[in-house]
Amino acid sequence: MKTAIVIGATGLTGTHLVAALLQDNYFSKVKVLVRQPWAHQHAGLESVIVDFDDEQSLSAAIEGDVFFSCIGTTIKKAGTQENFRAVDYGITTRCAAIARRKDIPQFLMISSIGANPKSSNFYLRTKGQTEEAILAMEFIGTYIFRPSFLIGQRNEFRFGEWLGKYLIQLFYFLLQGRWKKYRGIKAATVAHAMVRVAKQFDPGIHIFESDAIQNLGI
Repeated sequence: MKTAIVIGATGLTGTHLVAALLQDNYFSKVKVLVRQPWAHQHAGLESVIVDFDDEQSLSAAIEGDVFFSCIGTTIKKAGTQENFRAVDYGITTRCAAIARRKDIPQFLMISSIGANPKSSNFYLRTKGQTEEAILAMEFIGTYIFRPSFLIGQRNEFRFGEWLGKYLIQLFYFLLQGRWKKYRGIKAATVAHAMVRVAKQFDPGIHIFESDAIQNLGI
């Protein structure tokens, strides 16, 4: 029986992930790290309020067997590129470094299709640099998920994401072969793929593009 730790639990994919983890007997406890009290209650759920900028606060909370990172924001919501990077790169790598020091063997994270540390696009470059930093930590098992546009009901409206999803779905069946990974994917599918991969616990570095995630999450 394993304890899962989740950051980004209140987001679109994070909420699906927590629900999937709680329904799976493989995990005896799901520990979510949040900034403020979370209304959800479940026998196997532990909600821990942390300051993501305070390593001491994080270190006290990060105890378990499998670490899941679904953390993410948008530049619009963050306000500036600096604030965006502080969340997507800063929080992810800070938590990962603590998890690594505590010998947590598995680290699973959501990145983005097109992530590249040398990209001219700030968003994709930040995602790529985050991946690069995590890979350098050398967990026993590192699993990076690069979904295309996520499909699901958000609590906030993101016009760019909505437009992208609309166009992707419009040309869904035209996206074949190497373009297939650009099809939109349900957040719930990503969550189920993450749970499946965590349970398989295949050591090493594994990067899953969106089409592979789709197959894993069925």
